[in-house]
Amino acid sequence: MPITSPHNDKLKTVRKLRQRRRERERLGQFVAEGEDLLEAADAAGWVAVERFAVTGSGLPGIEVEPELLAGVTELASGARTLAIYRETWAAAPVGRVCVYLHGVGDPGNVGTVLRSADAFGAGSVALGRGTADPFSPKAVRASMGAIFTVPVVHAGLAQLPGITVALDAKADRSLAEVVDDLGQRAEVTLLVGAERDGLPDDLLASVDHVARIPIVTESLNAAMAATVALYELTRRITPA
Repeated sequence: MPITSPHNDKLKTVRKLRQRRRERERLGQFVAEGEDLLEAADAAGWVAVERFAVTGSGLPGIEVEPELLAGVTELASGARTLAIYRETWAAAPVGRVCVYLHGVGDPGNVGTVLRSADAFGAGSVALGRGTADPFSPKAVRASMGAIFTVPVVHAGLAQLPGITVALDAKADRSLAEVVDDLGQRAEVTLLVGAERDGLPDDLLASVDHVARIPIVTESLNAAMAATVALYELTRRITPA
């Protein structure tokens, strides 16, 4: 039967998962909104815990009156469909190229890094201390479906694979110079910090290489820096 009440328990669960990280962690579930994201999930073989669609839309899922579905979505134009999925975390970072995020608190940046990792063939994205939830609605939207294809993992420095290369605006060497020395078959983890604070000094002292992206201004957005660095890495290193 179609959902016709805003007090429906299933819609209450959607609201909680969308608004509260603690609820997502407790249930191990998250929400994806919109046809493009759900199509990406389908293509990646993810099975929804629960799926909803606007009444009369012809889309799969439990039918919901349009104004009720609009009330549980963050999309400005509303959504014709949304779904709940189980969070999936990798056991360890994988791939010849891995991205490690430390203190990147903006979920939009986290989602964009996932999208860039997917675009450039990185094997995984590892999340360190202070990094935003990759399963938050903003991160999921910004990933443009990459949340369903790029493994995410909680990890510390000791767990990162291969040669560690940290981005730091004050580094003596450029990323291109460092990557040229690594060789085409190298296994590399790229470390990216928050836009304002960067990576902490103790972490910079512990990595194999510190490199900068040459720019004429003071800093890049964390997601932009990761994207530029992934391009630089993967045009020299085979990611597969």
